[in-house]
Amino acid sequence: MTNPRKTDAARALLTVRDVAELDRCSEKTVRRAIDAGLLEVIRVGPGGRLLRIDPAAHALYRQRFRQ
Repeated sequence: MTNPRKTDAARALLTVRDVAELDRCSEKTVRRAIDAGLLEVIRVGPGGRLLRIDPAAHALYRQRFRQ
């Protein structure tokens, strides 16, 4: 049996692709926003290579910069 908390938490986080689709822009644009410090990310996985975005951080980014 899987841990429901872990599954729900993993499902709640967005990928760079998810954010790009929601904002109707390219993944490269999302990565630029991350690199510029405009969009907060959570690094996961081995060596912190995978990027995940909390929906609240994405909402804040959209409110400030993507109106």
